[in-house]
Amino acid sequence: MENTGITRLVGRLTKRETLDRYLDKDKRLTKTMDAKDLLLLGVGTVIGTGIFILPGTVAALYSGPGIVLSFVLATLVCATAAMCYAEFSSALPVAGSAYSYGNIIFGEFIGWIIGWALVLEYMLSVAAVSTGWSAYLISFLKGFGITVPKALTGSFDPAHGTYINIFAVVIVLAISLLLTQGVKTTTRINNIIVVAKIAIIILFVIVGMFYVKPSNWHPFLPYGPHGVMRGASLVFYAYLGFDCVSASAAEVKNPKKNMPIGILGTLIICTVLYVAVAGVLTGMVSYTKLNVAAPVSYALQLVNQNWVAGIISVGAMAGMFTMMLSMIYSSSRLIYSIGRDGLLPKRLGKISEKHQVPTVSLTAVTIVIAVMGGLVSLDRLTQLVNIGTLIAFTMMSIGVIPLRRRKDIKNDGFRVPWYPVLPIISALLCIWMLSQLPLETWIVSGIWFAFGMVLYFAYGIWHSQLQKD
Repeated sequence: MENTGITRLVGRLTKRETLDRYLDKDKRLTKTMDAKDLLLLGVGTVIGTGIFILPGTVAALYSGPGIVLSFVLATLVCATAAMCYAEFSSALPVAGSAYSYGNIIFGEFIGWIIGWALVLEYMLSVAAVSTGWSAYLISFLKGFGITVPKALTGSFDPAHGTYINIFAVVIVLAISLLLTQGVKTTTRINNIIVVAKIAIIILFVIVGMFYVKPSNWHPFLPYGPHGVMRGASLVFYAYLGFDCVSASAAEVKNPKKNMPIGILGTLIICTVLYVAVAGVLTGMVSYTKLNVAAPVSYALQLVNQNWVAGIISVGAMAGMFTMMLSMIYSSSRLIYSIGRDGLLPKRLGKISEKHQVPTVSLTAVTIVIAVMGGLVSLDRLTQLVNIGTLIAFTMMSIGVIPLRRRKDIKNDGFRVPWYPVLPIISALLCIWMLSQLPLETWIVSGIWFAFGMVLYFAYGIWHSQLQKD
């Protein structure tokens, strides 16, 4: 009897969704996005304020001018996981990204674990960036002589005189309001801001090129090859977010063609931008002087280009805005997908008839992120973003192998080259990255996943649409 009970439980945990069922459920979402929209969505997510900070600080402490090699190396590592995502999104054009892929390939329980990891990544990312955006805005307003009361500038900490980060809350609410207007309106605005952001980055590269001194690139590898490797492990996280592109698969025209373009194209464009900024920055100023809060603005001020430095501040805010827009969009689609399957309340899986967006899940995501960004100190929690992402990357890399073996899934779109070697290499690289995370991160994430397990066994497994059928 006991063995029968265990067998039945294992059967429920490993029961898999079908592609046809997901396609039928997701047909309420309108297909409005093309390859250009996906590229700009991806670039908007990956290129945030980090492009104006990371190249300088990593060059100063670890890589020197060899930071450009660190970015190339990080891209190669990230590209292995990106190709796995590209094959999944081409073969399984459904909402929910790795959560839905996990449900179809590994079964409901593994799908839930992946989804729970992505909830951690998406929501913490936006909450953390919203506080950064608030800090930039407060600094920007101070330049015009406008002072914001201290009580409204930080997380709830009465001992230090702060009660709410009001601008962090406001920007999250504003983005969510924009997202309720439908994908077409959202992508149009996102595209405009991303193009403006890219133009600002190109402006820095063009202006900065005139002040490059080749002598600043010597020595090119002051910390040796080990410094380049260490730098690559740090800048790897600058690329996280390209997986958000796969969350939009159910709302994309011709996903077999456009999804791989969106995912892999995002990596290529972002690499070119990162390498260009890093190369010009280390050429303008000796890497030894770049360990400052805003290295790009600092470099421009040294060459008396203060007007460009001011524009860079606007670019940083634009970068954070598009990143939050993409992440809140992806979060709402993820929660919609989990609600659609009954693992969270079914209301979260509802689509509004007016704009064909999951309004209930968007509202739920907005409330959680606004509370976190406005009231909670996130300094130590942001490392959890990395663990959530890398768990999803690892499972998607491994998952390509059973995906190829499925006779019921026909994929005549993108396929990972050098199969199965490259997916295995991708999984091993992700596991290595996971091993580099500090123990504190593992402990806190363990609490998060324990809560997720309780939620699944107390609610999800009993309300699952898959288990009822």
